Amino acid sequence: MAVTLTPHEALSGIFGSISLASWIFLLVPQLLENYTNGNADGISLPFLLIWAAGDVLNLAGALWAGLVPTVIALAVYFCFADGALIAQCVYYRSLKRNQQEMKGVVEETSALLGNGEVQGSPKTRRAGSQGSNIGLPGSHRRPSSTASLAKRNPSYTSSSSHHRESLAAILEEPTQKSAWLKNTLSIIGILFVGTAGWAIAYRTGTWQPVPEPRPGGSVDSTPTPLGAELLGYGSAVLYLGARIPQIIKNQRSRSCEGLSLLFFMLSLVGNASYGAGILFHSLEGGYVMTNLPWLIGSLGTMVEDGAIFVQFSVFGEKKEEDDEEDAVVG
Repeated sequence: MAVTLTPHEALSGIFGSISLASWIFLLVPQLLENYTNGNADGISLPFLLIWAAGDVLNLAGALWAGLVPTVIALAVYFCFADGALIAQCVYYRSLKRNQQEMKGVVEETSALLGNGEVQGSPKTRRAGSQGSNIGLPGSHRRPSSTASLAKRNPSYTSSSSHHRESLAAILEEPTQKSAWLKNTLSIIGILFVGTAGWAIAYRTGTWQPVPEPRPGGSVDSTPTPLGAELLGYGSAVLYLGARIPQIIKNQRSRSCEGLSLLFFMLSLVGNASYGAGILFHSLEGGYVMTNLPWLIGSLGTMVEDGAIFVQFSVFGEKKEEDDEEDAVVG
């Protein structure tokens, strides 16, 4: 039979369940983003490595402090999920490096063969001077009227570029709206799953409210080991520092191309609900101090997530669009 809850106990349980749902699905959007793009160029590998180190310290601290099995199981899951995303990034970077090396070999071979043809017969030299598109339909077409107009009137290039930007903005607007709608619905789904999961656990007796902490910060007389607290503070520092390489990378490239916005939205929801779950449980000074490392790690990263959201709003995928525009103009 379910026990009667106070509003604070219920909210603490609901927020904790929402946080759990957010963490479980946290890395899935970025894994899918990398797979869809066929690369992991958007994500910063130092960001993932520092974050994974924080999760390892978090797991060690949870084991040392003897926290409840669900917390330990979640910490283990974090480490495995981090490993999967890091392995995917390393694989795509290795694949890209091999492709670039192969491309360099092909270009060098082509250059050597091209020099051999130029030194051949006059017929070969004439064929080589006509370019590599010889024999292809339309390969000897005269310059288009657009190109001719651009040569006669240089201002036409800037005008056409403006029209292309306007057209790109018109075509991109529905895509951006659909992406925001999809992400919003995903967040609503996480909130629903977390709340429903808590309600089911409460009704079945699986979830029980944690007793109010005694003066000093714990629900019993056993203090938290100093080593566990130090590991907790270490993980908090790593969590805070992890996003800095990603923010710097986005700023240097002036692009968030290859990053999943939903990944950071889930992170924000998970951190916010985790902190709220702790604070709704109790505001007793000793209890807050005991959980301070995890509060710093969770709530502090929300500020950095906010900075990344600003970058998404300002930069978007501007780098890719600029590259395509330069290719068209060139």
